Amino acid sequence: MVQRLTYRRRHSYATKSNRTRVLKTPGGKLALHYHTKRPAGPKCGEPSCGLRLAGVPRLRPRAYHTLSKGSKNVQRAYGGVLCSNCVRTRIVRAFLVEEQKIVKKVLKIQMDKEGAKEETK
Repeated sequence: MVQRLTYRRRHSYATKSNRTRVLKTPGGKLALHYHTKRPAGPKCGEPSCGLRLAGVPRLRPRAYHTLSKGSKNVQRAYGGVLCSNCVRTRIVRAFLVEEQKIVKKVLKIQMDKEGAKEETK
């Protein structure tokens, strides 16, 4: 006759968080082992990206509580939040926006000079 097994914890439904595995002990009895969910790991915070972050371990959320701050991020701006490609595009975009502002300012100065020359003629 097959040995019947019951859950060892109070959670009595076969859900994703209550996965078990039947193992045979050296004494020949069957026992239940509980399995934790596999961690997905942190993803890039940019909505259009969503890549896995390199250099940050894949753990369940509660396990990050015990880690040191240095092992939860990488030494870069937005380290542990955005991937390197997204940081690079943000920096380049900010640089180009500033360049555009400078170009606008220079063009306005040139237009004002040309307008002043036409008035003196």
